[in-house]
Amino acid sequence: MATIVGIKFRSSAKVYYFDPAGIDFSADDGVIVETPRGLEYAYVVLSNREVDDGEIVQPLKPVVRKATPEDNAQMQKNLSDKEGALKIMREKVAEMNIPMKLVDAEYTFDRSKLIFYFTADGRVDFRELVRVLASIFKTRIDLRQIYERDDIKMRGALAPCGRPCCCTTHLPDFEKVSIKMAKIQGLSLNPQKINGVCGRLMCCLKYENDYYSQTFKLMPKVGSKVHTPDGEGVVESNDLLKQTARVKVMLRDGSFDIKTYSIDDMHIGERQSTAEIDAMPDEE
Repeated sequence: MATIVGIKFRSSAKVYYFDPAGIDFSADDGVIVETPRGLEYAYVVLSNREVDDGEIVQPLKPVVRKATPEDNAQMQKNLSDKEGALKIMREKVAEMNIPMKLVDAEYTFDRSKLIFYFTADGRVDFRELVRVLASIFKTRIDLRQIYERDDIKMRGALAPCGRPCCCTTHLPDFEKVSIKMAKIQGLSLNPQKINGVCGRLMCCLKYENDYYSQTFKLMPKVGSKVHTPDGEGVVESNDLLKQTARVKVMLRDGSFDIKTYSIDDMHIGERQSTAEIDAMPDEE
C-alpha cells in the first residue's frame, strides 16, 4: 500500500496521484507540485489515503508544499492577467489576418511561459505572431492547436441532455466513439441527434455500448422467421432494452396480428449479426 493525495489541475478532470510528503491535506486545499512544465498550482480532490501499489506508477512525485497565501495571490493574478493577454492576442490575430480561433490562455504558475490555445482548420504559420507576442509580454510564448472536443472541455458547455458536458465534469480522457455504437443502439443517424455541442459523436454513446452489443447478438434478425406460442411469425423490430421483439404472427383463423414476445418465448432460428455493422467505416 502507498499513501497518496489526489489532485486536479484547473483545465483537467483527470486525477493525478502525488506523494503527500508527510503533509496532511483536505479536499479543496491548494497545492504546489512539480510537473514537466515546472511548478504548477493544483487543487486537492482526494485527501491523504492508502491505495494498492497496482493503482499507481512509481516513483510518485512529492507535493512541493501546501499553497501559501502568497501562492494563492499569485494564482489569482495569473487568472486575472490572462484576460488582458487574450484581448491583446485577439487584436494581433485580427491585425495579421491569421485564420485561427482563440480558445483560452494561461500563465504557468511562475509566469515563465504564457500558453495560448486555439483551433484552426489546418496548419497555421504563427512564427511572426510568436515573436510579436514575446516582445509584448516579455516571456516565453507557447501556441497550442487543439481540436473541437478539447475546445469544449476547456470552456465548458451544456450537453443536449441539459447537464454539463461529460468531458468537463468527470471524463479523464476522451474514449473512442464510433458510428457503429449509434447503429447498434438503434439511434437516428441524424448528426443533430447523436452529435454533441463539439460537433463530434457524443461521448455517452460509449457508456452502455457493451450491454447493447451483447443484447444485439441475442435478438432475432429483423425479417427472419421465429416460432412463438401463437405460431410462426416474422420479426418486424427489436427492443434491446426490454429484450423483446415485435412479431407479425399468422393466427389459426388465417388472420395476422402484431404481438410482442420476450426472447425466452421465441424459438429463434437466425439471430442478429454485427457483421454488417462491423463492415461500416469505424469513424468518429
